[in-house]
Amino acid sequence: MANSDTPDIIYTIVDEAPELASASLLPIIRSFAGAADISVATRDISLAGRILATFPENLTDEQRISDDLAALGDLVKTPDANVIKLPNISASVPQLNAAIKELQGQGYNIPDYPTEANTDEEKAIQARYDAIKGSAVNPVLREGNSDRRSAKAVKEYAKQNPHSMGEWSADSKTCVASMPGNDFFANEKSATINAAQAGGAKIVFLAEDGAETVLKDGLKYEEGTVVDATFLSAKTLREFIKAEVASMEPGVLFSVHLKATMMKVSDPIIFGHFVSVYLEDFLAKHGDKVKALGFNPNGGIGDLEAKIKGDAELEADLKAALDAKPPMYMVNSDKGITNLHVPSDVIIDASMPAVIRAGGIGWGPDGKAADTKCCIPDNSYAGVYNETINFFKENGKLDVTTAGAVSNVGLMAQKAEEYGSHPTTFEMAANGKVQIVLANGDVLHEHSVEAGDIWRSATAKKAPILDWIKLGINRTKATGLAAFWLDANRAHDAELIKYVEPALKEAGIEIPIMAPEAATRFSLENMVQGKDVVTITGNVLRDYLTDLFPILELGTSAKMLSIVSLMQGGGLFETGAGGSAPKHVQQLVEENHLRWDSLGEFCALGESFKFLADKGNAKAAVFGAAVEDATQKVLLNNNSPERKVGQNDNRTSHYFFARYWAEALAAQSDDADLAAHFAPIAKDLAEKERAILAEIQAAEGKPADLGGYYHTDPVKTAAVMRPSATMNAIIG
Repeated sequence: MANSDTPDIIYTIVDEAPELASASLLPIIRSFAGAADISVATRDISLAGRILATFPENLTDEQRISDDLAALGDLVKTPDANVIKLPNISASVPQLNAAIKELQGQGYNIPDYPTEANTDEEKAIQARYDAIKGSAVNPVLREGNSDRRSAKAVKEYAKQNPHSMGEWSADSKTCVASMPGNDFFANEKSATINAAQAGGAKIVFLAEDGAETVLKDGLKYEEGTVVDATFLSAKTLREFIKAEVASMEPGVLFSVHLKATMMKVSDPIIFGHFVSVYLEDFLAKHGDKVKALGFNPNGGIGDLEAKIKGDAELEADLKAALDAKPPMYMVNSDKGITNLHVPSDVIIDASMPAVIRAGGIGWGPDGKAADTKCCIPDNSYAGVYNETINFFKENGKLDVTTAGAVSNVGLMAQKAEEYGSHPTTFEMAANGKVQIVLANGDVLHEHSVEAGDIWRSATAKKAPILDWIKLGINRTKATGLAAFWLDANRAHDAELIKYVEPALKEAGIEIPIMAPEAATRFSLENMVQGKDVVTITGNVLRDYLTDLFPILELGTSAKMLSIVSLMQGGGLFETGAGGSAPKHVQQLVEENHLRWDSLGEFCALGESFKFLADKGNAKAAVFGAAVEDATQKVLLNNNSPERKVGQNDNRTSHYFFARYWAEALAAQSDDADLAAHFAPIAKDLAEKERAILAEIQAAEGKPADLGGYYHTDPVKTAAVMRPSATMNAIIG
């Protein structure tokens, strides 16, 4: 161990499907690692954990928990950090409210979330909750830049066992629609802070009558920091939505693709505009009544349905209003859940790749597949999806068996770019001007805005930018083909290019700098030729591309290897993209079958052991090599989870992983003590395969009681996720 207070490996407690999988996998990891005195501790970054840690004064001594996110935020700034981070909920308001309600029902005396805060007390409570919803975790932990790629074994398996791909046709009506202007892209201003400007800053709003309101004080800009400011016009947005709804072609579904979880201030507001425009006839007739019921369009149609339930007139008029509009892209057509039901149900980095993989197809309210108009209002990144759709219209579906691998190097350290902008994003209450005013009196940026506009500022610091460029160069040398995804005509990108060009010259390497649309075409053209490509991007594109390309190549983004080399020397190993799979939880609760694939966890675990080995732990090197061997065998022997009861599930996959891991440790010759320890474990696991699998399968086909959703009961969850007494006796 690095020091007596720091565990060798920290494994995060999270939410939903990956956390359920942890109840099965983590005991295996701890048992195996314990044989080498490698300590594996947990830290709670789940939504429920974040809520409870925020209100300790409301809880009993037994109920209080530590603020693990804050502690991890400190740890990742040290060379001792070795963290395996699983996907966690980036909560939307509906998710936050559901978690609060569940915790209250379990006896935790926490306050409600005040959607509209009027008193000082309500404002204080709202501020504390706002700090833990949305992208609350990742900006704290990501003290390094991202290196995301598919493990070699995973990529080869996907080629040999191709997943299904929808057929594309040149006359597909699927398209991307974006605002004609006056969006975040068009209105962006950017500047790099010089020595005279470094120091404090504030964001102020100047009303038309001259009154000044400080929106955010206490900002600090270091020399070399790129500071952006921009806004999206609410008026132009609403005109855009109306025009797109009115211009729908017959047989095409209407949809919007946002990220109302990660972009927790801006995108829920944008989502709410789509809801209110789509329901404008209904709201014109019943707006006052539903507002009195507490309805806010930002919460979606699902929230409206819940609030008007039992009112026959409102229910009939809502149905009539929806029927009068173009058919909508559905999240679940069987249950009538539309694209506009819940802001967290349609997340762009998962929903757009799903449409593209399916051949441009979405599911309509009639349960049938159809082409889809995909509204992505802001032009900053919409072009990437538009170019991808056009490419496949021209060239047909991707041949997974020959496709190259597209990896990513992403600028994300120290809250880089938009994902760190939540405290500096505001919905304008009136017409006026927004300024960033520096301590020396300079007005760095200024925008004239109108009531309802969404204004935001974002930053990228010099050290993370330089580290990102270096990482991009190293990955290019290792891979061969790469491009920086930067648009010289976008204000922010132009500032980054000022860093990139001299760094490339100094390194003596040529890497093209391309606008995202051109870079998309470049990557796709090379990928279909079987060539591997590195995409070197900013933070949001990192998030989007590490779902888009893996879903096309591998069928899922949950199997990606994600290595974050922390800037102070530690390591953060993320278990791939893909969210936390609420549908998987639903299936487990209904029929005790969990199809979550822990392959991402296996890959991250192997890298974590390798990192520990690089710090001087020889036994960790043996464990890391054995994990890699076990992961390959899980793939080659088709032991990954499948969709239906009676097939392999997550627990079955963990049995085979544990067995292959033990067999690899028993067979290796680098550490005789470990080989001797694991030989009988491997023998027992192999000989008792039939009994273990029978015990797991016997648990399936009936409802599972977890004791909660956001805050499960650990004893009940362990009983569900560790149903084999035979295996438990072997593992311990």
